Amino acid sequence: MKRNLLAAIAAGGLMTGVAYAHHSFAATYFEDQTVTVEGDVVQFLFRNPHSFVHIDAKDPKTGTVTRWAVEWGGGGQLGRQGVTRESIKAGQHVTITGNPGRTPEDHRLRMVGIKSETLNWKGTFD
Repeated sequence: MKRNLLAAIAAGGLMTGVAYAHHSFAATYFEDQTVTVEGDVVQFLFRNPHSFVHIDAKDPKTGTVTRWAVEWGGGGQLGRQGVTRESIKAGQHVTITGNPGRTPEDHRLRMVGIKSETLNWKGTFD
């Protein structure tokens, strides 16, 4: 009986550590900076624990197209904010503002806001 109780407490402690580590956005993104990218949606992954918007954005200086991975909230959280899997479609032109990733060559952002013809979202997620 004691062994089962100790195992349950240990498992709970490990899960708490995993949940805490999962939410370390500061380790991945510069939360005190924002950048804006404009381009066409390649893919919208509406899922948990985090959704992603992948866009191809043309660099205004060089004309080079870069694929960006933009991390957003989970499907359940976005759904409560009015965003559905139908809110963003491949080929749709969007302007996204977000916190840049700490590794620039990864071309990652943490979503702060997104604008398109059919969507205007600004907010936060955990």
